[in-house]
Amino acid sequence: MSTPVPDTFDPHAFPADLIATQRQAAELYAALRTHQATLPWSREPHDGWPEESERGREHPGWPASPGWTAAEANEFDRLFDEPRTATARVQCHPWWERCAAEGIKGEAMVAARQALRYAEGAVPLGRCDVETAA
Repeated sequence: MSTPVPDTFDPHAFPADLIATQRQAAELYAALRTHQATLPWSREPHDGWPEESERGREHPGWPASPGWTAAEANEFDRLFDEPRTATARVQCHPWWERCAAEGIKGEAMVAARQALRYAEGAVPLGRCDVETAA
């Protein structure tokens, strides 16, 4: 009579709550980047600087910036903090302790953490979504 072979542990079989948290972190980062794109280049008012040439090297100029309004700065600060909090929840999730207990370490652990970023349901848009939108 043979003994059954125990199931091998799959560090890429992520729990649903970890995938949901990774997706939330990605969505929050996307919201931050979207907000940043609407803001003037300088948080504080700045006069900018002219374009210059020095010994054959070009230094592009930069236009004046009115700075951010208080509402824009508050929204940026909120959106900057939320992805960091969500990322900390991803990094400290008990799944990674379980992986370590199962002998996953070094390169294999890095590969598992990287794979989470692309796991089904962990990213706001899938490849088919991008192709459909295009």
